Amino acid sequence: MGHWLVIDLEATTDDGGWPITDMEIIEIGASLVNRDGREVDHFQRFVRPRRRPQLTPFCRELTHISQHNIDTAAPFAEVWAQFERWLGHHRTRLEGWLSWGDYDRKQLLQEWQLHQIDSLLASVSHINLKQRFAKARHLQRPLGLNSALQLAGLQFSGQQHRALEDARNTARLLPLTLPVGGP
Repeated sequence: MGHWLVIDLEATTDDGGWPITDMEIIEIGASLVNRDGREVDHFQRFVRPRRRPQLTPFCRELTHISQHNIDTAAPFAEVWAQFERWLGHHRTRLEGWLSWGDYDRKQLLQEWQLHQIDSLLASVSHINLKQRFAKARHLQRPLGLNSALQLAGLQFSGQQHRALEDARNTARLLPLTLPVGGP
């Protein structure tokens, strides 16, 4: 049985919201899980943004990521190289990767392009679990992660808006969303 990679990103933002083109990744969280949603391995790193290295008060409050976490972090290209090395150990069993919504995929595509990175993930199929969950539950529109967990009778575990915890909570919805035997 293969594994699924659940990725969640935290990025620079303000309470007015910024367009994705102005946002930069400040945390990468990934949980590698089996089809039952059980974690096999995980990856978490902070990332130092280039364009706006000073986090806004809103961003610090939302994510509980401190300025010190960011100031002492490596830049994206270096962190992504660490991620790719980590992922390389699991590549042969990887069935695909997923995220809650499409933001994470778009943000990664933007960062790969900006840093001229050819990622392993670019050749692996991506699933928007937020859309899949809404379709599986016959919802009129997709829900936020916390609401989806509540609908499934689950409580959010950990700190919301932290990459690894969000990825792990997303993974809990995987067995309730993907049919056994395929995407």
